[in-house]
Amino acid sequence: MIDRRILMSGGVGLTSGMLLNLHQALADKQVSYKDAVQSTWAPLQIDGGSRELVRYATLAANSHNTQPWMFKLSEGSISIAPDFRRRCPAVDPDDHHLFVSLGCATENLIHAAAAIGFRAQPLLDADGINVTLERTTAKRSVLFEAITLRQSTRSMYDGNFVENESLRLLEQAGAGDGVSVMMLTDRTKIENVGDYVSRGNSAQMSDETFMDELLAWLRFNESEAVATMDGLFSRTSGISTVPRWLGQILLKYVFTPSGQNEKYQAQIQSSAGVAVFVSESNDRLHWIEAGRACQRFALQATALGLKCAFINQPVEVPVLRGQFATYLGIGERRPDLVMRFGYGPELPKSLRRSVGQITS
Repeated sequence: MIDRRILMSGGVGLTSGMLLNLHQALADKQVSYKDAVQSTWAPLQIDGGSRELVRYATLAANSHNTQPWMFKLSEGSISIAPDFRRRCPAVDPDDHHLFVSLGCATENLIHAAAAIGFRAQPLLDADGINVTLERTTAKRSVLFEAITLRQSTRSMYDGNFVENESLRLLEQAGAGDGVSVMMLTDRTKIENVGDYVSRGNSAQMSDETFMDELLAWLRFNESEAVATMDGLFSRTSGISTVPRWLGQILLKYVFTPSGQNEKYQAQIQSSAGVAVFVSESNDRLHWIEAGRACQRFALQATALGLKCAFINQPVEVPVLRGQFATYLGIGERRPDLVMRFGYGPELPKSLRRSVGQITS
């Protein structure tokens, strides 16, 4: 389980006023990447009210770190709506991942609200989520404690297996209303998933539109990451920083389908297992619920000392998704998300935009 000393390290002494000063400095582009990380991932400030709950909600996993959400603060409630200006039509043409991201943020908000004494009740509809807040006794769960420690760790893991009790906790966390999680720990099945990932990656990297979209969200160095506070920063994947002009060249001529497939295969084979989230129905309500289940899974994995990372290529290419569903034996149900997990290293954290940029 999580050592509370780890949670407090790097965040002791940050008051709400200091956070506001950091956010202002970020807006003026006067801080380093290290300062930006400290501001983004600071421990929850009890006196921060609804805005702090929003900040914690944004620490959730989301597609390409596009942060495709807007929050509306009202008396006794917080609404989460999709921000379609941040959609990714090439990789996510039906906005599936976008609504999954809203579900992930909702799950974080629920645990953060409980930690400061609110019972959060989410009401889902096709347009988003309205979360009502009712006063209750404050309770800090292990999943709440994991929020500032969770990350998508895109690196090699150590290959060690996960004990059955931990697998049971992960499976329990990954189940939702109309959503289940398939836990694949057999080495042959893991390798088969790796084959689907390679096929999906090859298809995507051969698609010029996909590559242009990916390039738009890549941040090749610290200054780019801090300037936007979003996107896929190279160091969070264990890749060295470079000037953008050089990164664009490398992406086009060095990052080949075969090279990336080889990397993915090695990473997947180093994992303890693969989790596949499956919805009963293919609609926005279930996509949001899949996001909540996935975020719970990731928080539980973090609480157990595990790392995880998305390998969604098999569900992002429509033709391949159907074949993947057949392989899984799930009939007409949609495989929503694919995530590998295992024991691995800590990597640099990604950034998030300020609360003021995403609230109304």
